[in-house]
Amino acid sequence: MSGNHSSRNIIIVGFMGTGKSTVSRLMSERLGWESKDTDEEIERLAGRSIKEMFAEDGEQVFRDWESRVLSDVLSEGRQVVATGGGAVLRESNRRTMLSGGWVVALTADKASLIRRVTSMSAVGTRPLLAGDAEERVSTLLETRRNAYDFAHVMVDTSNRSPSEVADLLLRWLPKSQA
Repeated sequence: MSGNHSSRNIIIVGFMGTGKSTVSRLMSERLGWESKDTDEEIERLAGRSIKEMFAEDGEQVFRDWESRVLSDVLSEGRQVVATGGGAVLRESNRRTMLSGGWVVALTADKASLIRRVTSMSAVGTRPLLAGDAEERVSTLLETRRNAYDFAHVMVDTSNRSPSEVADLLLRWLPKSQA
């Protein structure tokens, strides 16, 4: 991977419900770059939903797909890439992201996350939240507490709209990225 074109991506990481997909679409529109969502890419290439992958093959198979897709996507440049919330769990993925561009972590307080992931539109689309969503969010937040610390920058989205987050990030964007 040559450093010069691969460094032109913006990679958005964060827990589910922090606004990764929405913020990435807004940023790509404003920059005129391509928007990619690794979860959507996985579903497209696998020909089935992530929920089906979890049910049929388990989380490990999904994580393998995630690593492959992340590498493939980040071999291109001038993209804003939204990753799945758990993509940061593998060290190899974190290295791929850091070498692939500017990594931005979106965070939010627990109450905001629970409200967002339990909204009607989110219900049924998040396999890791099967059962008591509030309890699952708390447990996942605890186990992933430092998982996003490797990012170049962090933004708390609890009291910001996706548009405000995108504006803030575009102001912070390193000149070498633009």
